[in-house]
Amino acid sequence: MEQSCWGKSAPAQKDVVMQISPDIKPLCWGAVGGAIALAVVGFSYGGWVTGGTAQQMAQQRSDAAVVAALAPICADRFRQHADMGTNLVELKKVSSWQQGAFVEKGGWATMPGSAAPNTAVARACAEILAT
Repeated sequence: MEQSCWGKSAPAQKDVVMQISPDIKPLCWGAVGGAIALAVVGFSYGGWVTGGTAQQMAQQRSDAAVVAALAPICADRFRQHADMGTNLVELKKVSSWQQGAFVEKGGWATMPGSAAPNTAVARACAEILAT
């Protein structure tokens, strides 16, 4: 044992052991269990999502907004075409699942600045025109 400043002997370094109250262990396990329960409830029912899921949801909403904005433009371009009456009759003759391809082939779903038609816009455009 070493001598301390006040004359009392201090225990050796290896003899010092931290004493934890026995009441702390259940408290720690309760905190861990509560954190797990909070995470389960939050992700299952609270609407929490991971960053990847949030990005995917934002992309889907963005794509839907683009289609909603461009489909009326496509329909307007279709209606302004010189052969609109003939094209509309042909569009309605085609089965509903091929109408988007018909609009794509006509070029009405290809927006200025784009090299290729947007398939989702073509489908939405065909739905507008078919009704």
